[in-house]
Amino acid sequence: MDWVVGFVDGEGCFSISFVRQGGGINRAGYRLGWQVDARFAVTQGAKSGDVLFALRDFFGVGGVYRNRRHDNHREDLLRYDVGKIGELVSVIVPFFETNRLRTAKRHDFEAFAKCVELMDKRRHLHPEGLMQVVELAQSMNHQKPRTHVIEILRGHTPNIPGLLG
Repeated sequence: MDWVVGFVDGEGCFSISFVRQGGGINRAGYRLGWQVDARFAVTQGAKSGDVLFALRDFFGVGGVYRNRRHDNHREDLLRYDVGKIGELVSVIVPFFETNRLRTAKRHDFEAFAKCVELMDKRRHLHPEGLMQVVELAQSMNHQKPRTHVIEILRGHTPNIPGLLG
């Protein structure tokens, strides 16, 4: 297990992303105009891809996907990816809660775990829950520009009292 924690500490990514979804009034996941995606991923060059298959076998969830390079790099990239909420809730989050990351990535994981919990409870489908997810995601990884966060919160959750001024 230590190899998994160390490897993910160095190479892993816990991310929350937002995709604008217009015209989704009749679709529960899009009523607020945004689709929220939670994802745990680890990327390696194809030559080191065996370790990603080992991660998939270790966790028993997710998949390994090839990104064929068409630029000046000499090898394709492989990505171990887990994006299903049920798999994140039942496998990935509990593993990293028990086997703590040791770098600054721990903060990203903790915010990610809270977002996944909100999404599992479907709170992100309501203005207050979406606001919580956006604020948590803003604190992770490469922080989203404040203007992007304000656009999501103000433009699509206008009825929340005290929303950013």
